[in-house]
Amino acid sequence: MNFFSSKKVELPKHNPVLEHALKIPSLQKLVGKRVILASNSPRRREILQTFGLSPEIVPSTFEETLPFGGFQDVHEYPVATATHKAVEVYERLVNENPDDAPDLVIAADTVVLTHPPPGLSGAPRFADEMPPPQDILEKPIDKDDNMRMLLDLNGGICEVVTGISLAFPVLEAPGYKVKSIEERTLVYFAQNENSLLEAYVASGEGQDRAGGFAIQGLGGMLVSKVDGDYNNVVGFPAASFFKFLDLLFEEEVDFLAD
Repeated sequence: MNFFSSKKVELPKHNPVLEHALKIPSLQKLVGKRVILASNSPRRREILQTFGLSPEIVPSTFEETLPFGGFQDVHEYPVATATHKAVEVYERLVNENPDDAPDLVIAADTVVLTHPPPGLSGAPRFADEMPPPQDILEKPIDKDDNMRMLLDLNGGICEVVTGISLAFPVLEAPGYKVKSIEERTLVYFAQNENSLLEAYVASGEGQDRAGGFAIQGLGGMLVSKVDGDYNNVVGFPAASFFKFLDLLFEEEVDFLAD
C-alpha cells in the first residue's frame, strides 16, 4: 500500500495573511485574497505586517492636488485623497489583468492639521462666532521652515488625520464600491528648549515629514502625550482598520464574497 500521494498540494495564488496573524474573522477572510496597498510608505507596510497582513504594494499614481479650500470640513480632505488613490489603483489593475483583479485595495492619506492651543479650544465664543480654521501643515521646504514649524508647535497641539478608503468588487456598475473611514489623533508637544528643536532640525529627520516631525523616530523626544491611536500618527490606524473590515463583512453582502 502506498501511503504517499504524488498529488501536488496547491497553495493559494495570493495569501497576504502571515503566520503570526491573530485568528480573527477580519484576517482569516483575507486568506487566499489578492489584497493591495496603494502606497509606497514603508511605515504603513510595517504596521500592517506587524498585525499579520502583508499586501502587495502598488503605489497610486494619483497626484495629490485636491484643493484644500474646497472642503467645508478639512477632515474630508484625506478621505477624498485616499478614495482617489484606491479607485486609480483598482481600475488600473483590473484593466491590466481582468482575470486577476484585486479583491481589496487599501489606500490611505495622512495629514497634519493645526489645532487650537491648550485653553483656547474650549474657550467661550459668541454664538455666531466660528472656531478658528485649521490649516494643513505641509512638509517643510528647508531647515529654516522646519524650525518655524516646530516653534509654532512647541508647547501646543496638532491633529493628525488619516483617511482610509477600501475599493472592492461588486456586481453592479461600475464594478466596484468604495468605503471609507477617518481617524483623528491629537499630538501634544512638550515645552522644549530651543536647543533641542535646533538639534532635531539639524538631524534632518523632519525634512520629509508633514508637520516637520516623525513621532516614531527622534521626533518622539519632542512629544509629551498622544490622545488617540499612536499608529495613526505614524501613518496607519490599524485597530480602526480591522474593526472596519469586520463591519463591512457584516453589512456588505458583496464584500470579499467567494
